[in-house]
Amino acid sequence: MRTSQTVAILVAVFLCSCGKSARQDNAIHVIAPYKVAATWVIDDESRGLKREPFVAGIPRLLEQLTRDIPNADKGFRLLFSAQPFPGYSHTLVWKRKEGSGNWYYSQEFKAEGWLCPALLKFFSSPPKTIYIKAEAIESKDTTPLAPTKP
Repeated sequence: MRTSQTVAILVAVFLCSCGKSARQDNAIHVIAPYKVAATWVIDDESRGLKREPFVAGIPRLLEQLTRDIPNADKGFRLLFSAQPFPGYSHTLVWKRKEGSGNWYYSQEFKAEGWLCPALLKFFSSPPKTIYIKAEAIESKDTTPLAPTKP
């Protein structure tokens, strides 16, 4: 077995041994915010979130972020990570802790928003920078891929 294969196997074993509770701060997370009663919310059953609302400045940032996405209020895809990723379009920079949440600043929109403790369901600690990208959800993207036959 070549060294690169051995390293790949060891990394895979290590990642699997971390268990489901281990967070991966460098992973790209995906959520699909939508509006209920004029309020932006998200659902993420795997993290125990159901209609978790965005408040205190974040709705304004989401409105600006989605201004070119048709029907964004019915749902859009929001990718985010503590690490830069190809195609990210905006950043949120940590400013301060307040109460049980954290304030972030968007240089692009010249505005702040408060992220509640649900942030810690995605990250082990509040990231200094959150890299984000918003995009439309297209029906072709929501259909699972079928295995190809030879």
